[in-house]
Amino acid sequence: MTRTASAVPASPGDPVACPELTAVNVSVASGGAVRTGILWMLVATCLFVCQDSTSRILLRTYAATEIAFVRYLVHMVLVTVFLAWRDPRLMISRRPGLQILRSIFLLGATLFAMLALKIMPLVDFSAIVWVAPVLVAALSIFVLNEKVSPGLWVSVFTGLAGVWVIVGRPGMDLSFSVLFPILAALANALYQVTTRLLHGADSSLTTLFYTAIAGVVFCGGFLPFVAVTPNVTDAGLMLLLGLFGVASHFCLIRAFARAPANVVAPFGYTALLWAILFSLLIFGEIPSPRTLFGAALIVGAGLFIFLRGRKM
Repeated sequence: MTRTASAVPASPGDPVACPELTAVNVSVASGGAVRTGILWMLVATCLFVCQDSTSRILLRTYAATEIAFVRYLVHMVLVTVFLAWRDPRLMISRRPGLQILRSIFLLGATLFAMLALKIMPLVDFSAIVWVAPVLVAALSIFVLNEKVSPGLWVSVFTGLAGVWVIVGRPGMDLSFSVLFPILAALANALYQVTTRLLHGADSSLTTLFYTAIAGVVFCGGFLPFVAVTPNVTDAGLMLLLGLFGVASHFCLIRAFARAPANVVAPFGYTALLWAILFSLLIFGEIPSPRTLFGAALIVGAGLFIFLRGRKM
């Protein structure tokens, strides 16, 4: 699970996209290229929700660490084979420590997301996780020393208010488990901030290679204790989950290669539409008015940040 963010000016937008790709100017990119970039982003957001839906199905039977291990193992094998064929030197990072830290943050986002998917509706989870772009804006002040306007602070608090509207509704158990989607969003935001710190250090393919390392190593250590041999159907779903992960990152890279980040990134919020559709068709869940209102606050806050960055 990865969510894009272009929270502040000059933000790379996508956690995996090469920084230089996001510097494309709107006036330079042709209309056809922009439309193609938007199309790639729409496909990527659909794949994100496909990942979450597949994970939720598998979580009924298997441990989160086993599912995450297979997902990251497929990612690592495919990327390693590709880089070995194209240029093995791309496996060498100039900042390996930061790459590993970034991979750890992604692992945290994945595991917290899976724990959240076990206890709450898909739409609620998707809405809360998409507060990540708002959190990136807040973290950029302290980590990246970026200046933030009062209007952006209003957006940050509006996004957080949207989260509270969803998790604080009557009848929901406000236990520690409710923090899982919030922790997933925070880990995702930190993942994106560390990606920005890698600006100019490594290529997007190098970053893509290091993305799965923490997941394979950490989750692999739990396999002897939690692994359950999957049947043919579930094994296929696990493999499909890994393919969804690689494909979604590829689509994001293509999206930001074809069009500016501040143009395509807002289309990531269409993931909420996919989440509503999948919730109805797969899980039989109907989002409540409170969930929709909270999601609207989060989306509104995120879009304000995107549009502000575009004007600047």
